[in-house]
Amino acid sequence: MTTPIDLYYWPTPNGFKISIYLEEVGAPYKVHYVNIGKGDQFKPEFLEISPNNRMPAIVDSEGPGGKPISVFESGAILQYLGRKFRKFYPENERERVAVEEWLFWQMGGLGPMAGQAHHFRNYAPEKIEYGINRYTNEVNRLYGVMDKRLSEVEYLGGDYSIADMACVGWIKSHEAQGQNLNDFPHLKRWFEALMARPAVQAGLAVGKDESAKMNLADDKDAQSVLFGQKAR
Repeated sequence: MTTPIDLYYWPTPNGFKISIYLEEVGAPYKVHYVNIGKGDQFKPEFLEISPNNRMPAIVDSEGPGGKPISVFESGAILQYLGRKFRKFYPENERERVAVEEWLFWQMGGLGPMAGQAHHFRNYAPEKIEYGINRYTNEVNRLYGVMDKRLSEVEYLGGDYSIADMACVGWIKSHEAQGQNLNDFPHLKRWFEALMARPAVQAGLAVGKDESAKMNLADDKDAQSVLFGQKAR
């Protein structure tokens, strides 16, 4: 591959998934920052490739048949890249199913629940005890599910895969979700192993300076953009 993949990105757990993968395979990519606190995700040119007004998204100019393709939704992007580069996404059906189980577990469970726990604990203008407890407890349950799985295997899908890349950015924010990794020794072992990987470190560092420019905890305008979205 000679032409860089265009990565539309902001440094969040979902964005990290893609930067980590691209770093792991050593693929060239060009970052286009989508400042979600300023509303870049609503620009018409971005909505053409990501109609859900969410990043990340990619454009691969060397897509199937040699024609450009855009992909949105982080899980779909990981699957696409896994097929394209034939790395970290098994071709054996039984092994691929195991990876996909844990990828979709993250997409449907860990990500949404951890995001809600993070929101109610850190950004909600009113500290609603029910909301805090509901999501903090559910994330705790999910961490327990993950810990049990990792007591049986080294990585979520068996071997290191896109399933692990999908989860690590969320576990990185465990304190903001009200979780203590010491309560989950197998998860902690896995997390420390991933955080020691150079490509994971590089992927997590993408956009660090950009993120530092936005203090979401105090920026009411950014909060309004992120948390006040409706159909329009």
